[in-house]
Amino acid sequence: MFYVYILRSISYPHKTYTGYTKDLKQRLADHNGGESIYSNKYKPWRLEICIGFHEESKAIKFEKYLKSGSGRVFSKNHF
Repeated sequence: MFYVYILRSISYPHKTYTGYTKDLKQRLADHNGGESIYSNKYKPWRLEICIGFHEESKAIKFEKYLKSGSGRVFSKNHF
Protein backbone atom coordinates (compact mmCIF):
# COMPACT_ATOMS: atom_id res chain seq x y z
CA MET A 1 0.00 0.00 0.00
CA PHE A 2 0.97 3.60 -0.62
CA TYR A 3 -0.31 6.25 1.76
CA VAL A 4 -1.08 9.92 1.26
CA TYR A 5 -1.04 11.62 4.63
CA ILE A 6 -1.60 14.97 6.24
CA LEU A 7 0.24 15.85 9.42
CA ARG A 8 -0.64 18.67 11.78
CA SER A 9 1.95 20.35 13.98
CA ILE A 10 1.21 20.02 17.67
CA SER A 11 3.21 23.15 18.50
CA TYR A 12 1.85 25.20 15.55
CA PRO A 13 -1.68 23.84 14.87
CA HIS A 14 -2.14 26.03 11.76
CA LYS A 15 0.79 24.23 10.05
CA THR A 16 0.19 21.06 8.06
CA TYR A 17 2.39 18.83 5.95
CA THR A 18 1.16 16.64 3.09
CA GLY A 19 3.15 13.74 1.68
CA TYR A 20 3.05 10.14 0.52
CA THR A 21 4.93 7.05 1.65
CA LYS A 22 4.94 3.29 1.66
CA ASP A 23 5.83 3.10 5.37
CA LEU A 24 3.61 5.51 7.29
CA LYS A 25 4.89 4.65 10.77
CA GLN A 26 8.52 5.21 9.76
CA ARG A 27 7.72 8.40 7.87
CA LEU A 28 5.96 9.91 10.89
CA ALA A 29 8.96 8.98 13.04
CA ASP A 30 11.23 10.66 10.45
CA HIS A 31 9.21 13.88 10.59
CA ASN A 32 9.21 13.92 14.39
CA GLY A 33 12.91 13.05 14.45
CA GLY A 34 13.87 16.05 12.33
CA GLU A 35 14.72 14.11 9.14
CA SER A 36 12.75 16.49 6.90
CA ILE A 37 14.06 20.03 6.41
CA TYR A 38 10.59 21.63 6.15
CA SER A 39 8.85 19.69 8.89
CA ASN A 40 11.76 19.96 11.34
CA LYS A 41 10.81 23.57 12.19
CA TYR A 42 7.29 22.65 13.29
CA LYS A 43 7.73 19.33 15.12
CA PRO A 44 6.25 17.44 16.84
CA TRP A 45 3.63 16.25 14.37
CA ARG A 46 0.50 14.17 14.69
CA LEU A 47 -1.25 12.27 11.95
CA GLU A 48 -4.39 14.11 10.83
CA ILE A 49 -5.47 11.70 8.08
CA CYS A 50 -4.07 9.00 5.83
CA ILE A 51 -5.55 7.43 2.72
CA GLY A 52 -4.24 4.15 1.31
CA PHE A 53 -3.81 3.36 -2.40
CA HIS A 54 -2.85 0.09 -4.06
CA GLU A 55 -1.16 1.91 -6.94
CA GLU A 56 1.75 4.27 -6.33
CA SER A 57 0.80 6.41 -9.32
CA LYS A 58 -2.63 7.15 -7.82
CA ALA A 59 -1.07 8.10 -4.49
CA ILE A 60 1.34 10.47 -6.23
CA LYS A 61 -1.48 12.08 -8.21
CA PHE A 62 -3.63 12.53 -5.10
CA GLU A 63 -0.72 14.03 -3.14
CA LYS A 64 -0.07 16.44 -6.01
CA TYR A 65 -3.75 17.41 -6.03
CA LEU A 66 -3.77 18.06 -2.27
CA LYS A 67 -0.76 20.36 -2.70
CA SER A 68 -2.53 22.37 -5.43
CA GLY A 69 -4.68 25.43 -4.71
CA SER A 70 -7.99 23.62 -5.01
CA GLY A 71 -6.61 20.63 -3.12
CA ARG A 72 -5.61 22.84 -0.20
CA VAL A 73 -9.12 24.26 -0.07
CA PHE A 74 -10.52 20.72 -0.21
CA SER A 75 -8.22 19.62 2.63
CA LYS A 76 -9.10 22.62 4.77
CA ASN A 77 -12.85 22.05 4.30
CA HIS A 78 -12.82 18.28 4.80
CA PHE A 79 -9.90 17.42 7.07
